[in-house]
Amino acid sequence: MFSRRQFLTKAGAAGAAAGTALAAPPVIAQEPIRWRMQTYAGATLGQFVTQPFVDAFNKAANGEMVIELFFADQIVPTGELFRAMQAGTIDAVHSDDDSMAAPVEISIFGGYFPFATRSIVDVPVLFTQYGLADIWRDAYAKAGGVVWLSAAGQDPCNFNTKKEIKSLADLSGLKLYTFPTAGRFLTQFGVVPVSIPYEDAEVAVQTGELDGMAWSGITEDYTVGWANVTDYFLTNNISGAWIGSWFANEKKWADLPDHLKQIYMSCMEASHTFRNQWYWGGEAKLRATGDKLKLRSVPAAEWKQVEDAAVKFWEEIAAESETKAKVIEIFKQYNGVINNAGFPYSQT
Repeated sequence: MFSRRQFLTKAGAAGAAAGTALAAPPVIAQEPIRWRMQTYAGATLGQFVTQPFVDAFNKAANGEMVIELFFADQIVPTGELFRAMQAGTIDAVHSDDDSMAAPVEISIFGGYFPFATRSIVDVPVLFTQYGLADIWRDAYAKAGGVVWLSAAGQDPCNFNTKKEIKSLADLSGLKLYTFPTAGRFLTQFGVVPVSIPYEDAEVAVQTGELDGMAWSGITEDYTVGWANVTDYFLTNNISGAWIGSWFANEKKWADLPDHLKQIYMSCMEASHTFRNQWYWGGEAKLRATGDKLKLRSVPAAEWKQVEDAAVKFWEEIAAESETKAKVIEIFKQYNGVINNAGFPYSQT
């Protein structure tokens, strides 16, 4: 049987405990990490090539981190992406090395390096199985301030033009929107490369500033509206797949917790898979059923002149540095395997 004194003592202790609990400071939710990412693609294309990654990551990060996506030239021109990322103006980038003018030896191989690839799946094979990933990683480590994360393939580099192309002679004088290295290669056939902001290309065709593009496959031509302003699609290409990469500011990447890095990489790899099927299926379907662009081809025997010119171009680039020679040797090794593997690898 409790005395009155014992009851008051216990009640006081309970009250003190309750008071202590009530006095505990409230838990304040931590502000999410926020990154800004810019892609090489305009808004219409970007919803397929970059937005799926951003949406997947933001959902998986569960409020711990949020990425805001900006499209081509929205924060800085595409040619300034590397410097902006290095300075921290932008935290992450999806682009090719060539277009963003990365100050690394291997930048020339980003985008469309003539005849280095034949299909979209060649790119991950080259990076994962043939050592390009190590070369790219080392190149950006030397440049400093930017981390290379991953590369993936996309569409081939065909020509969509106002003018009908049925022979190599028809290329002469064409003013085309294209990538820096592709343009450098194509000048020997009379092509005039024109460098303008991505979003201006469609209007430039309408005003006559451009005769077309050597920038993509047919999927993008239809998706972004270029099929509305050009008339012909050349089935011959100068590259089977775009080599594009994902990058991040070095310090921002280092500061991310390991579990967020893992989520980032997983979502990025999943986005590669999405693009593989989107492009591969789109190229076939639109060639077969598209009603806006008329398909044209240069005879294979004549187009071989372009392929032979690429061999000389490779040797010129290989002579420029030891690193470039190493990349060219990998392209040669891989193409040798493909050529000997037969159908469907060599398409013959």
